Amino acid sequence: MDEFFIYLRLGFDHITDPGGYDHILFVIALCTVYTLQQWRQVLVLVTAFTIGHSITLALATLQLIDYSTALIELLIPVTILITALTNLFYQEPRSRLQPTAQSPNRYWRYGLALVFGLIHGMGFSNYLRSLLGREASIVQPLLAFNIGLELGQLLIVTLVLAIAFVVLDILRRSRLRWVLVVSGIVAGMAISLILNNELVAGK
Repeated sequence: MDEFFIYLRLGFDHITDPGGYDHILFVIALCTVYTLQQWRQVLVLVTAFTIGHSITLALATLQLIDYSTALIELLIPVTILITALTNLFYQEPRSRLQPTAQSPNRYWRYGLALVFGLIHGMGFSNYLRSLLGREASIVQPLLAFNIGLELGQLLIVTLVLAIAFVVLDILRRSRLRWVLVVSGIVAGMAISLILNNELVAGK
């Protein structure tokens, strides 16, 4: 049981570590167009991302799939950039009861989260495999690590929605401006990660 909580903590620390902020940026980009009142939609979105990265995290850790680490490290910021750019086309609903056609509850966002989750799962597995070493059984560490990732992910989502609530409902700022500013910042940071990737920079 001690080992279980060790790997759970490692998973939590990995996704919330400011030093490895690429996964944090992706979760922020996913949630930016939502408000606290839309937490059910966010839950479905996060679940789609969870399903995606759980699949490839398990397959890659069990060495059932093979891939280029350098390529995955490039694709992760690409997923962040694409998600942030889709937010830039967001249109503020005319009212909370009548969302526009561009409302964030469109089903394609769930598919996007699922597919991009597959890529992020391979990124998570790099870290987990380095921790496992020659562990005889990796099923329990894999499960604990994945739960830790989810707890960290939920913390990030909660913080984003709480900040959005303060900005939009208390300070009464424009929802469209909130989406554009946050998504623009995330997109800029993603571009920086892409340009500094070893495949792009030729390091």
